[in-house]
Amino acid sequence: MKHARLLCVLATSLFVFLAFGAAALTNDHVVLITIDGGAAFYLEDPAAPLPTLRKLAVNGATAQGMRVANPSITWPNHTTLVTGVYAEKHSVLFNGVLVRPGVGLGVSVDPRRDKSDLVAVPTLFDHLHKKGYRTAGINWPCTRNSGTLDDDFPDSPDTLTYTTPRLLNELVSAGILRDGNNTNFSRQSAASRDQVWTAAAAHVIRTRKPNLMLFHMLITDGIQHRYGPRTPAAYTALAQADFQLREILAALEQAGIRERTTLFIVADHGFETSTNIINPNVLLRKAGLLNTNLVSINPPRFKARVQIVSEGGTALVYFTDPQTKAQDRATALELFRGADGIAEILEPDSFAKLGLPMPDKNQQMADLILVPKPGHGFANNAAGDNLITPVTLASGSLGNHGYLASNTNMNALFVASGRGIKRGVKLGLVDNRSVAPTIAHLLGQKMPDADGKVLTEILE
Repeated sequence: MKHARLLCVLATSLFVFLAFGAAALTNDHVVLITIDGGAAFYLEDPAAPLPTLRKLAVNGATAQGMRVANPSITWPNHTTLVTGVYAEKHSVLFNGVLVRPGVGLGVSVDPRRDKSDLVAVPTLFDHLHKKGYRTAGINWPCTRNSGTLDDDFPDSPDTLTYTTPRLLNELVSAGILRDGNNTNFSRQSAASRDQVWTAAAAHVIRTRKPNLMLFHMLITDGIQHRYGPRTPAAYTALAQADFQLREILAALEQAGIRERTTLFIVADHGFETSTNIINPNVLLRKAGLLNTNLVSINPPRFKARVQIVSEGGTALVYFTDPQTKAQDRATALELFRGADGIAEILEPDSFAKLGLPMPDKNQQMADLILVPKPGHGFANNAAGDNLITPVTLASGSLGNHGYLASNTNMNALFVASGRGIKRGVKLGLVDNRSVAPTIAHLLGQKMPDADGKVLTEILE
């Protein structure tokens, strides 16, 4: 009888321990916010209206900058932030998937793809969801149909079609969304869409209290593309981003979880001013390596044995016909060497040190990379006669990213604040592969496949 009572007490104690242990395991929260195009230089720029962000920085940890992944564009770097690896491993090289329709045909980038088509390795939210943590993503790239975000409003074309149904219904009922119509949502201004995503993130925080919230602000990217960085328009967009950050902090207070929450406010890349656009496909067309006449309309297809795909600050060169590749390569190299605006041609033997895959192992990867001279960017245009097009405020886009990550203007801002973060820590240049393992550590987990290290310097 005595043994039975002892077993009963032990069983009850074990139950209580497990129950409270499980509660403690999932009682902490991390919010990872990206300010798209939030260059590191803005944090110290007195003209940048960032009072909320700077208050968090004073009470937390900052870095001189965060080194981003190649290519320095949105989807690859958002993927590095949640995997802890570069594109060499996670395979995201574009804001979409590179499509190779056939031999001798031009390639294209398709953004209408599921996470499973895009990301080749497990993500932080995959790991956490499997462990029973509640996860959420608002306007985060490469999450469509992931199945491991409990609430998802993905950064994807036709986003409302792929928003988790319960969340979509709640957003419409709350008046955050007018309706579930993708066309109506896409017709809203960029500023208005950012407000919707902010309200959606705040709603999820208040109602679901996710252990991991991923939130991507986009307004700062489009504005800087159009008007350039460090311009009145760029500062106005930053002011909106800072106000939206304040809305997230208010939601954490309303949810009663502010004291248990760690915030990471980072960016996917910086920005560079480009006053000249290089059109290498014009050279290829003139040399007979690319033909803009469509050979099919639906889907649109054209002949191209050689083609560049612009990443803005770099251009990826693809050879599409194995039979003529050697000769096409020689011709392309001759065309590009010494061409106005092109500073360097990178061959596959340099890809590994850039964190990029080899073309013979990954069909997403290019055969060559073109690097521009300062003040230049790339475009996909193949029409006309001009290799270089001057850019003015009236004629086009003055801001670019996608340059090699070694370009210091590509460095992203980094601020960590809240639960578990030391106050007043100032780091030098941090690696964006370290964000995922650091978040995992704060939530009592590990990212065993991440190449980044836990940022112990910022932890209490």
